[in-house]
Amino acid sequence: MRTLNDYFITVKMTDVSTSGSVFVAVPDGGTVIKIMSVIDGAIGTADAVITPSIGGTNITNGAITITQSGSAAGDVDTSAPTAANSVVEGDSIKLTTNGASTNTIAATFTIIIRR
Repeated sequence: MRTLNDYFITVKMTDVSTSGSVFVAVPDGGTVIKIMSVIDGAIGTADAVITPSIGGTNITNGAITITQSGSAAGDVDTSAPTAANSVVEGDSIKLTTNGASTNTIAATFTIIIRR
């Protein structure tokens, strides 16, 4: 259940199948409680693993695995971070893909932060 203390930031990764990262600025402090992804199409060959980090430290239990088998546009995957997930205004959150999958597929990520 969402509260009025939750806010959402989004960032788009143009290709989860090519090793790389995207960053999103944090407008207010809080705790990252959930990370969600949605893909624009089917990935191939292998799963894409997305690792979030804050200030160079990986968010504990924050990684998202976008499963290749049966993947399709609109698939949603989630993680529920448990530690190393505190942010302050002006931080940035980095999302890094391992680039293990194939097909040029974009993903949009929604990060839920509780104040």
